[in-house]
Amino acid sequence: MVLQTPRALGSEGTLVGVDYSPTMFPLFGFFTEEQLKAKETWVDDWLAEARAWFDTPVAELDAFQFGDLPERLEGKADAALFIRALHNLARFEAEGGYLTTSLMNAKAVLKPGGIVGVVQHMASEDAADAWADGSAGYLKKSFVIAQFEAAGFELVGESDINVNPLDQPTAEDIVWRLPPGLSGSKDNPEMAAAMTAIGESNRMTLLFKKPE
Repeated sequence: MVLQTPRALGSEGTLVGVDYSPTMFPLFGFFTEEQLKAKETWVDDWLAEARAWFDTPVAELDAFQFGDLPERLEGKADAALFIRALHNLARFEAEGGYLTTSLMNAKAVLKPGGIVGVVQHMASEDAADAWADGSAGYLKKSFVIAQFEAAGFELVGESDINVNPLDQPTAEDIVWRLPPGLSGSKDNPEMAAAMTAIGESNRMTLLFKKPE
């Protein structure tokens, strides 16, 4: 999740980088101890990295991790983005309320009337809930809308700009089988070609608003 982009914000704006809670990363099961340890200093590390993106400053920078929103940022943001991030929050919701917390933080950081843009791998509405829980990368649009509305947001718009009808996953599929990852087919040229022909995932694109 990021709050707009440095060049669009200009010298008077602020870019805020946000990462998952450090307590969520062990649940993935594949991060090394060194990588998990690095999450303890992520805020400072990200700020140092982001400052090196440009030769001259183009925006102020700040950062936080979900579940640890600094008071200084509450009610300060005009817009927020969740780009292919919700499925991980949803898949681990039962373990730590990560989706609920992230939406609460997003609402708290926004000004009244602030907006949230969402791009998320989209499951068919008739897919099994157990499969479309985020663990395969996909969520149902109805689920995403319901979660945002439960958090106090209003749906104000949607677009089909990221819809890909060629992506028709089955209950055996994960989103990472598609490019650019091509999980499971890197050593199978025929399968890799088939996945490449599908292209990137079918995605919902939604716009929510914090009530004024």
